[in-house]
Amino acid sequence: MNTFNLRIIACDRVFYDGEATILVFPAEDGEMAIQANHEQMTTTIEIGEIRFKTPDDKQHIAIVSDGMLQVKANRVVVLVYSAESPEEIDEFRAEAAAERAREQLSHKQSMVEYQMSVTSLARAMARLSGKEKHIRG
Repeated sequence: MNTFNLRIIACDRVFYDGEATILVFPAEDGEMAIQANHEQMTTTIEIGEIRFKTPDDKQHIAIVSDGMLQVKANRVVVLVYSAESPEEIDEFRAEAAAERAREQLSHKQSMVEYQMSVTSLARAMARLSGKEKHIRG
């Protein structure tokens, strides 16, 4: 089976470090997939859900913030601000964060503040969606 080394690194921890057979991640223009021996590249990751399979054919899911991904010599490194499995997501905290972001968006803000509020809302919504889709669904 063709595999590659995958490291998913968040600010507070290494979410995953091991072999994988495929990685699917949210890119600017839709989902992209990486398999073994992929061409060297560096790209961005959007807020959303990444999925990867390990050699035992088990699928893993993480809800991630935006970040970067590098493929080089059959190694993939994902650097994101945050990465959580659906089971780790605190629904009440995510709801509160979404509400705070909506409240901020209702006020006049600078462009920087506006972008931060939009990003906060997108992250909260991705967390809520991931929790709903994979825990309850």
